[in-house]
Order: sequence, then structure tokens, then C-alpha cells
Amino acid sequence: MKKNERESIVFDSGGQWCSGWYYRALQEKTACVVLAHGFASVKEMGLDAYAKRFHQAGYHVVVFDYRYFGESQGLPRQLLDIRSQIKDWHAAVAYARSLPGVDEKKIVLWGTSLSGGHVAQVASRDPDIAAVISQVPHMSGVSSALLQGPRQMIRLSFAAFTDSMRRAFGRTPRYIDIFGPEGALAAMTGPGEFEGAEQLFPDGVEVDRRVAARFAFPLLGYSPGRRAGKVRAPWLVQVALKDITVPFVPAVKAAESAPEATLITYDHGHFDSYVGQGFNRFVQDQLAFLAMQLD
Repeated sequence: MKKNERESIVFDSGGQWCSGWYYRALQEKTACVVLAHGFASVKEMGLDAYAKRFHQAGYHVVVFDYRYFGESQGLPRQLLDIRSQIKDWHAAVAYARSLPGVDEKKIVLWGTSLSGGHVAQVASRDPDIAAVISQVPHMSGVSSALLQGPRQMIRLSFAAFTDSMRRAFGRTPRYIDIFGPEGALAAMTGPGEFEGAEQLFPDGVEVDRRVAARFAFPLLGYSPGRRAGKVRAPWLVQVALKDITVPFVPAVKAAESAPEATLITYDHGHFDSYVGQGFNRFVQDQLAFLAMQLD
């Protein structure tokens, strides 16, 4: 495989096939960085840019979509199931360790937004993870919900209840948009979020922009920051001080409670981490962190 080329992959996770990309390193027995996206997003929404930078630095890279999303299996579509996503992470790690040329003792977890919390969960249960990167991570369900404001919380709760009732009666999900302008019924509607997210959708690739509304209830109770003290691997936590999508204070507290965490703050918003100068700053710090931990 030539530099920057990738191949399509699939791996089994609990009887479902997760789809992804694999970038093979040119050298043998080196580290592998495993990446997955945040809330209801898919690999085509900017993860190729990160993967290329890690691959250029000499690492193997595995990128994957969760079951129910993108090219991965699972019905109903666009179902954000946190427990299943954590299982998909463990399956992705097992797959990466099985690849020829990958040093199974040098697996790196990379997560952003919601998956920035997922990687903390996974690392807290897998003592052989070599390093963890959490970019603008979700760490507290209650804190994230409070950012929505009372009116939006009520609307999302009603939509989630409706969707849960439809599931109970065997009907198709009630979907809402992932991103929307202020005042819309969507999962994310904060000032500038709709415009920021638009930068992630690729030209010429059809991406489903909905999510099953039932996500709201389990997400409220999902606070991976509580397990921060159990993350023993070196952990880079990157927070955006102008983040209105996920609150940065719980991420700061998580980093402070972890034994091997490095906290870096940025004068950016949530979606600045994916594009332009913000992307370059975040990924450069990630590469410097990995060079220090793995070389």
C-alpha cells in the first residue's frame, strides 16, 4: 500500500458488521491509532483528514463507523445506542490488534465529542491501551443537557418519549435532525452549531442527517468522566474554551482526576477542532503527544 492509500474493511461486533478504513503503515510492528466519530456522525465527516496525518507520521490507522450508522450493519438505522457503541470500540481494538504489522501493545484510542468520552470508558477497562486522545470530549450527560436550556430539553424529552413508545409497539423510529438552526427541533441547535457542522458534510457523499430521538434519555445518564480515575494510560484531553456543544468544565475535571492525563485548552469552539487552523493546532498537539508516548 502506498502512502496515504486506504482500504475498506469490515469486522464483527456482536454479530453485526462494522465498516471502516484501514491505513497500513509502511514499517512493521508499530502502533495503530483507532478512530471513530462523535454524536451520530460517520467517518466521511472529516476523519480521513486525521487518519492521513497519523498515517503520514508512520502509524497504522483504523477508522470505523458504529453499527446502525454509515456503511455498517444494524437496524433500525441512525440508532444511537451507547452500550453498543462501547462494544463496537472493544471489537475495533481487537480487530486492530489482529492486523499483521500492528504492535498489539501499542493501540491508541482517538475519540472526539461523544466518542471522546467513549475512549475513556474503553481505556478504563483495557489495561493494555498504550495512549488515549479525547478531543472536545463529552464527559457529563447532565451538564450537556443543561446547555440545551429548559424549553429544548422538554421538546427533546417529548420526542424521545414518542420514539420509545413507537419502539415498544414495534413501529419505525421517530427521527429528528442531528443539527438544526436555533429554535429547531434537533439534537444540536446552539448558536453557530448548524453552520459549524455544515463544514463536516462532504461534497458528493450522501450522509443521513437524522437520529432516532430515543437517544436523549440514555445520553442524559451517560457521564464517562466518572471513570477518569481508572484511565491508567497516558491520556491527552483537549478542550475548547468556547465550546457550546459539550461543556468543557467536566472534561477539565476528568483530566485532573486521571493519573496520566495531559490537559490542553484552546480558545476555540467545538467545531473549530475539525477544520482550518483549529484542526491543525489540535492534530499537531496529538502527534506531539503520540511521539512522546510511543517513540
